Amino acid sequence: MFEQVSEYYSALSGWLIPFSRAMEDNGIDVNTALAECDIVPSVMADQESRLAADKFAQLVQYANNKLGRKDFAILVAKQFYPSMFHALGYAMMSSVSLHDALERIARYKRVVSNTCTLNVEEVSSELRFSMNVATYEDSGRPVLDICLVEIFLGTIVTFSRELVGKQISPLSVHFASPASAHDDEKLRAFFGCDIYYDAQQHHMVFSREVADKKLLVGNTLITQVHEKMLDDLLSRIDRSDLIYLVKKKIYDALPMGAPSQNQVAQDLGMSLRNLQRKLGERGTSYKELLETTRKKLAIEYMQQHHLSFSEIGYLVGFSSVGNFNRAFKRWTNLTPGEYRQTELSPN
Repeated sequence: MFEQVSEYYSALSGWLIPFSRAMEDNGIDVNTALAECDIVPSVMADQESRLAADKFAQLVQYANNKLGRKDFAILVAKQFYPSMFHALGYAMMSSVSLHDALERIARYKRVVSNTCTLNVEEVSSELRFSMNVATYEDSGRPVLDICLVEIFLGTIVTFSRELVGKQISPLSVHFASPASAHDDEKLRAFFGCDIYYDAQQHHMVFSREVADKKLLVGNTLITQVHEKMLDDLLSRIDRSDLIYLVKKKIYDALPMGAPSQNQVAQDLGMSLRNLQRKLGERGTSYKELLETTRKKLAIEYMQQHHLSFSEIGYLVGFSSVGNFNRAFKRWTNLTPGEYRQTELSPN
């Protein structure tokens, strides 16, 4: 099942450097911590190596236990430095405005991690920076533990202060988790603004006036050089990520019917046996990827009330609404009609 391939969701190992610095500053032995979490120290030497997201969460839990509190995420966030984001960090540091930098990290987020997507949205006089965290498709568990969400949003604020000025703070920070999961006092002190919980989505709100202010450090020539590096890196990541490539082939083909395993292998320039073997090594199979992709898309389409059930069935590759209804019942234990009525009806 997908939880068994949790290493698919990962982040650059460069994040271990602010982790280790925060540990050293607080009297925690780094080598012991890495050993306790089954992390090889040499992984920090390769700027492009990646580490499973769950390993980072284990480190935070280990450090919190050692400190006897739950604010280690903020201690890590204070240790921001550009190279933890690879070339993206330096491209961000040469951005013409904070708004420009946030747009850039949203565009190139997959270089840093494939655990979430980011969105930057202008709303009147405010700028909203939001996280959409991926979930494991067999259990629905968020890929990122809440402590890692704290680290990421905290790191963005530390970066913003490096770029704009130490006095900057968001207008507000919103977590899609209960207050009991956080150290509210430490978070308010660090972010310097109101913190809200049980939100629909993790996000921060900045003032447009501050976010759009032109910066003296802005240098478009430098950002262009780094963006070329980032485009090359993204291309290498995509070519090496077989699960991503297979799911993309499935996604693209579904409106014309579910593609065969043979067809996908051909499109990827692989033999059927080689495709099956490589997916098996990742703890999954073509059938499972097809099933989970269809399920995910179907549930997303169900939220678009203008789409009929037959249209949704067609979009996820079923030749008849009856086949779609049976598959949807298998996935959710509800018919499409029951799902819309019970799961998507207003409270």
